[in-house]
Amino acid sequence: MFTLRRLQKICQNPGKLGDFKKGVEMTTYKPLRVQSYPKLGEKVTQDTIYWKNYKTAVQIKEFGAVTKIDFSPLSPYNYAVTASTRIHVYGQYSQEPIKTFSRFKVPAYCGTYRDDGKLLVSGCEDGVVRLFDIDGKGILRQLSGHTKAVHLTDFTSDKYRILSGSDDYTTRLWDIANSTQLLSYSEHTDYVRCGTTSKLNPDLFVTGSYDHTIKVFDARTDSSVMTMDHGQPVESVLLFPSGGLLVSAGGRYVKVWDMLKGGQELVSLRNHHKTVTSLCLSSSGHRLLSGSLDRHVKVYSTTTYKVVHSFDYAASILSLALAPEDKVIVVGMTNGVLNVRHKKQAEDKVEAASKKRRRPAYRFFVKGKDYMPKQDDLLVSKPVKTHLKKYDRQLKSFEVSEALNTVLQPHIRVKSPEVTVAVMQELNRRGTLKSALAGRDEKNLTMLLSFLIRHIADPRFAPVLVNVADMILDIYILVAGQSAVIDKQFVKLQELIEKEIDYQEELVEVLGMMDTLFATMTAKKEAAAPERKPNGPVDGQEPSVTMETA
Repeated sequence: MFTLRRLQKICQNPGKLGDFKKGVEMTTYKPLRVQSYPKLGEKVTQDTIYWKNYKTAVQIKEFGAVTKIDFSPLSPYNYAVTASTRIHVYGQYSQEPIKTFSRFKVPAYCGTYRDDGKLLVSGCEDGVVRLFDIDGKGILRQLSGHTKAVHLTDFTSDKYRILSGSDDYTTRLWDIANSTQLLSYSEHTDYVRCGTTSKLNPDLFVTGSYDHTIKVFDARTDSSVMTMDHGQPVESVLLFPSGGLLVSAGGRYVKVWDMLKGGQELVSLRNHHKTVTSLCLSSSGHRLLSGSLDRHVKVYSTTTYKVVHSFDYAASILSLALAPEDKVIVVGMTNGVLNVRHKKQAEDKVEAASKKRRRPAYRFFVKGKDYMPKQDDLLVSKPVKTHLKKYDRQLKSFEVSEALNTVLQPHIRVKSPEVTVAVMQELNRRGTLKSALAGRDEKNLTMLLSFLIRHIADPRFAPVLVNVADMILDIYILVAGQSAVIDKQFVKLQELIEKEIDYQEELVEVLGMMDTLFATMTAKKEAAAPERKPNGPVDGQEPSVTMETA
């Protein structure tokens, strides 16, 4: 730090002025340290990165509420969408259906693919089960027997039988080749709305009903072999590929059952605040997804059963499906909109080939390609040049007004207000803040007041900005009334500060009431506690023996 006397001597000797400037430039300038504040929001985990790696959603409008989405098990992994009186088949990247099944006069339900992707089965409001050929146009089979709407259809793992469940409380098994009914179960006492078949055992299947029960059937027996009580009307059931765990959804609950322990309930999840309507598994089986009428899709870990991610949608969710390898997530909603999100393509890992090959360094030719560094060799590294930001360069050159103008630009004051406040704090520390604030025209002063109005009530910035506002009032109070825009901002700033003061006073009053309440409760507890003698038990009680551990 140069004293005033030395500065006067330098000014008297112009020849030394260049040496003075050179000395100032050679001094090391430390860049402005911007204080980092904790940001509110969800914790970034591997699941967050994985499930956020989807492109902007594609919206497809259907003819009615989308009640079922099912992906073909074979490439190119088309998916069937059941909505109103149609079943549309979409390609992964097509926004128009590549095939449509419209042989329905009443709403269709539960369009489901067979494991080979060649057949599609669906239920209907008239109680008829229809079987379609994916490559054809007509109906292969019509299976009649139900007297009410069929909301459950699926193929058994042997590919030759069809499972159906209806609002007539029955569950039926059909033979595809002969179009005949093989079995019928009438154990449910309410609508049968969901079910699934085992991928390992062709005779095993599960149904869920509005009578709150989940029943496991074996086609080789005349009755169910296992019954679980969900406690709410069951909307969806899902069997893990191993067959050992069963997941049911109904009401606000998602429950996991252990099939190997006779249907014992393992965990009950209550992360939605409205009815859960659909379930699906990720391709690896490590994540469970649930969709609900609360417009959210929750992603659970299948090891801890904790929510690891969540998706938000514009309307209540009725159906949910994931493509193989989680490349596409499709959600159907009550407003007839099909929401499709595609996973972003991974960048090419081999980047070295695309980049220009670097030529060998000069020392490679001098030393030779077989040169090995010796133990006593010293490596002389180049000093790292620090690149200062614009406001740092201006602060280094003592251009205080320009530094403040730089951090008041929209891309800094809006996205990084902490940088603007840090520069103001540094100017205040140097004692040049008042000089930087003075001499501003209407446009710059408006920008500065807008920043104060937006952030002066923020607890992180209030200590600095209150001082800035005080200086601005001292400087520009004499020119008040000359600009209607500036006067309006001053009034708004005053109202904001008064409102904040009233809010702080209310908080202090609440804090005082809480302190009084806690003090009263503590006094009551102390008065209620029995008095003990210095070396004896409480009057009227036997002495108790306590063991203390040193």
